[in-house]
Amino acid sequence: MTLDHEVKPPFEVIESHETARDWNLALRRDRIRWPDGTEADYRVVDGPSAVFVVPYAQNGTTVLVRQWRHSWGSTTWEVPAGTLEPGEEPLACAQRELREEAGLIADDWTSLGATRGTALQTGRQHLYLARGLRRVQRTPEPYERDMILREVAFRTALDAALSGEVEHAASISALARAGRVLGII
Repeated sequence: MTLDHEVKPPFEVIESHETARDWNLALRRDRIRWPDGTEADYRVVDGPSAVFVVPYAQNGTTVLVRQWRHSWGSTTWEVPAGTLEPGEEPLACAQRELREEAGLIADDWTSLGATRGTALQTGRQHLYLARGLRRVQRTPEPYERDMILREVAFRTALDAALSGEVEHAASISALARAGRVLGII
């Protein structure tokens, strides 16, 4: 089955106004008009896209990272990930983030597609499976100083994602899609 998509909206945007901005995030209000004349406001969070990488070693393990997420008030287990810099290609970002966070480089990269976190946000999450891994020096960002890594069996990570132990949505999607590519699910 193929699911189709519309390429143009079912309404007209009659006004767009940025109401707030802080660095790479902006809050925007769009006023729209439906064909019957009804008008409504949409609020949109303009934000950057990101990458999420599932490293898969020859021995069947992967790497998860644990980091404090201030907005959630807790730590979270995730796959290595990061935000695209302006003009950066998703694969280049994935390669950079895998090296910085996990201290790994990969010879083989498979795109696992993209996801979107919520209908309110513009950013996409680009998902990758990285194989043919080699260890290098980690270079985490200053705000990642609390980050810890754990090498676990891929099946353990996948089970944690599917059971709810991993709550980070893009990490769950990346692990599930990697499991499908790897023939595990």
